[in-house]
Amino acid sequence: MVRKTSWRSAIALGAAAALLGAFAVTGCQNKAVTVKVSGAYALYPMMTKWAEEYKKVHPEVRVEISGGGAGKGMSDALAGLVDLGMVSRAIKPEETAKGAVYVSCVKDAVVCTINAGNPAYAKLKTRGVTREEFEKIFVTRKIKTWGELAGDATVKDEIKVYTRADSCGAAETWAKYLGKYTQEDLTKAADAGIMNDPDLAAAVKNDKSGVGYNNINFAYDITTGKNIPGVGVIPIDINGNGKVDPEEDFYGDEKTLLAAIADGRYPSPPARDLNLVAKGSFTGAARDFVKWILTDGQQYVPAAGYIPLPAAKLAAELKKLG
Repeated sequence: MVRKTSWRSAIALGAAAALLGAFAVTGCQNKAVTVKVSGAYALYPMMTKWAEEYKKVHPEVRVEISGGGAGKGMSDALAGLVDLGMVSRAIKPEETAKGAVYVSCVKDAVVCTINAGNPAYAKLKTRGVTREEFEKIFVTRKIKTWGELAGDATVKDEIKVYTRADSCGAAETWAKYLGKYTQEDLTKAADAGIMNDPDLAAAVKNDKSGVGYNNINFAYDITTGKNIPGVGVIPIDINGNGKVDPEEDFYGDEKTLLAAIADGRYPSPPARDLNLVAKGSFTGAARDFVKWILTDGQQYVPAAGYIPLPAAKLAAELKKLG
């Protein structure tokens, strides 16, 4: 049984929102408009940047942003509590049946995170871990110690598995990569459930035997491009040959990993498109904001640690706005 653990986090304060925007000061004062956004932590940093830049060209628009996970973004959008829900997973048929419409706006990925001080980490960085081995860690729990995984009998530490306790796209994406699994399967197998992305990274950082999964912007420092201090990323042994080949070695910094995601060397899943959801249709100020995101807003994507969508994909998403 997973125990739910929650630490305080600035991003995780669902009740707190990033309030961006003001009245335009011109010959006359435009009417203020608010666009409410909630949902996936995967999109939170990007959405914050978009809101900041949008304010510069549309100062009359105030964008309120809160986290809570992809599940909250979807439920808030369908309930009419927000104009836009941030959803970092595929949209489900039952959600579209309830009126959910969506556009993909950017791409990122989920990575497996480990405590950087783990005694097996140095070896894992050179041998990698296969999808099947990840499945035996996160779902079936057949691999129980770090020494067993790394092939080092001197390492006796038991693997402690952390997962997300909140309904989120990262968990659904990681579960899908492991096989025909869901977040519930990860929850049943884990040792502890953590309520949000930054706190899951913190849990792994604070536990030498810990392992988890994070959206890339919570595993890497956007300023330095390096791993967040105390957190490492386990490479995927994609071809299963027991080592990280040169074409699989792209975890040293965020820029190199982003390039691998963009050109398809990093598998999908756990790479995936990130989505914005509305109920029924995109309308009013929210529609205008989304249209800007899919056009002018794409110039801010790489510097924020994400991958822009291809031009053809963007054109197809724009058509969904009507």
